[in-house]
Amino acid sequence: MKTRRAVLIVVLACSTLLAMSALGWTATDQQTLTINATVSAKAKLTVGVAAINFADADPDTVPSIPAGENPVSVTVKAQTGSASTVTLTVAADGDLDSGTDTIDITNVTWTATGAGFIGGTMDTSAQSAGSWTGSGQRNGTFSYLLANSWDYPPGSYSQTVVYTLTAP
Repeated sequence: MKTRRAVLIVVLACSTLLAMSALGWTATDQQTLTINATVSAKAKLTVGVAAINFADADPDTVPSIPAGENPVSVTVKAQTGSASTVTLTVAADGDLDSGTDTIDITNVTWTATGAGFIGGTMDTSAQSAGSWTGSGQRNGTFSYLLANSWDYPPGSYSQTVVYTLTAP
C-alpha cells in the first residue's frame, strides 16, 4: 500500500510539475506598426461640353440668345483642407472674333444652378463661377446667353474661355 501511495504521490507530483511547466512554455511578444497615408490637394473639373453655340436670331424678337447646349453640366471635385476655399473662375482669351470683326465678350453671360455655383458675365479677366469650403464633389449647371444686337456685323464668331478650379 505504501508503494501505491508512493507511486500515486509521484504521479501527482509529476502531473503538478508538468502542468506548472506548461505555463512556462507560453511566451508573448508585441510589435507596433505605424500606418501613414499621404493625401495631397487635388482638383478635377468636368464641363459637360467642349463648345457652345448661339444660333442667329432677330434682335427684335430674341434680345438674348440661349446657347443650344443649355444647360451645361459642371462637376467640381476637390481634396483640400476642411477650412480651405475651393474656387472656380472663368476668363476669356479675348472678344468674340470673326476675322477683323468682334463682339465684346461681356455680351456673353451665364446663369448657374447648384450650391456654390455663381452666374456672371464673361470677361478677359478672371470671373468667379463658384466657391466652396472643404473637400467634396459638387454638381451644377451653367446656362449661357448672348445679348443680341443689330450692331453685330455678319460672321461666324468664336473665342476660347478657360475655367480654372483651385483647391489650395
